[in-house]
Amino acid sequence: MFQGASSLSLDAKGRLSVPTRHRDVLSANAGNQLTITKHPHGCLMIFPRPEWEKFRERIAELPMSAQWWKRIFLGNAMDVEVDGSGRVLVSPELRAAAGIERETMLLGMGNHFELWDKATYDAREAEAMAGGSSPRWQKPSCLMKKRPSRAAISCATATA
Repeated sequence: MFQGASSLSLDAKGRLSVPTRHRDVLSANAGNQLTITKHPHGCLMIFPRPEWEKFRERIAELPMSAQWWKRIFLGNAMDVEVDGSGRVLVSPELRAAAGIERETMLLGMGNHFELWDKATYDAREAEAMAGGSSPRWQKPSCLMKKRPSRAAISCATATA
């Protein structure tokens, strides 16, 4: 399971240095093989290859009415490998799609990572914390309770 946030800078070639705390797990569980794709919220998703394969199967099974989701996730996916120095190359196309130039935020999201342009992430996080006006930033009602119930916990994991 991946969790936590890391503020990272891409190098001049567009490579991201994977935080040391995640390298052993990626090596053991994925043979340093990753897949990077677009996320509809404006960031990139980075999956260890075995987790990507599970995700890819779920997306591939979507009906024809969800063809655009297939295009977003599968059509933009790029396989990459963590190099001997612990870096991964983020393609220019994917960097452009997420507005990433140099400064980034890498977030552990359980079975995958999200990679954000740092300024974009900071702005969206501030909007979400302020209870933003956009419905996509409103807290799920199950998280509004003072004491979470089992249903609230399952709702929170379903919305993640």
